[in-house]
Amino acid sequence: MSSLSEVAERYVFADESGNFDFSLSKGASRYFILTTVTMSDCRAGDLLAQLRRQLTWQGHDVGRPFHACEDKPAVRHAVFDLLKTLPIRIDATALEKRKAEPHLHNEQALYKMGWFLHFKHVAPLAATRQDKLLVVAASLGTKKTRGLFRESVEDVVRQVSPARHRVAFWEADSDPCIQVADYCCWAVQRSWELGDRSYLEILGSKVKSNKDIFAPGGTFYY
Repeated sequence: MSSLSEVAERYVFADESGNFDFSLSKGASRYFILTTVTMSDCRAGDLLAQLRRQLTWQGHDVGRPFHACEDKPAVRHAVFDLLKTLPIRIDATALEKRKAEPHLHNEQALYKMGWFLHFKHVAPLAATRQDKLLVVAASLGTKKTRGLFRESVEDVVRQVSPARHRVAFWEADSDPCIQVADYCCWAVQRSWELGDRSYLEILGSKVKSNKDIFAPGGTFYY
């Protein structure tokens, strides 16, 4: 972290997993999960772009941006081998949707609650009052809901960030740093939804927090 006399640039790239289907129907996720990756610079994205070129030389088909759930195993393993070497901080917050009170059973309410519960913990660790903080969330939803989601993130960051900040919503293919967040979020999602911690173990100590915020609750609302 910077000294009191320094101004540093800090970056937080975020991705989410899970859907807003509040039911037990097939295809409904158990959790809504927010994962953030904090960086002191954007070299992680530069190195990921370089890896894409290397994989192409090796004969792999990487004609589109990296996306953990769609990439072939060889590509996925190469990306995780890179991620485990990067100077990044990973934090994740899972919300078991069945334990969310009924007033949270809509897209914007659960999304904003997830961001608030997550970022009030992460923000003071990501930047100091002297720093500048750029928070980039992966764009999701329809045109209407994207606007509501952005307003939610901006409001949360304004409430809890000690640093001067800007908030942006970018498409995943627009910046490789968002693809870093996608991969980290995928690893977290597998740990909660499938009980598969193998990819989290690759990331190791870079995962600083990964908790189910509603774990203490015993009431299921559907």
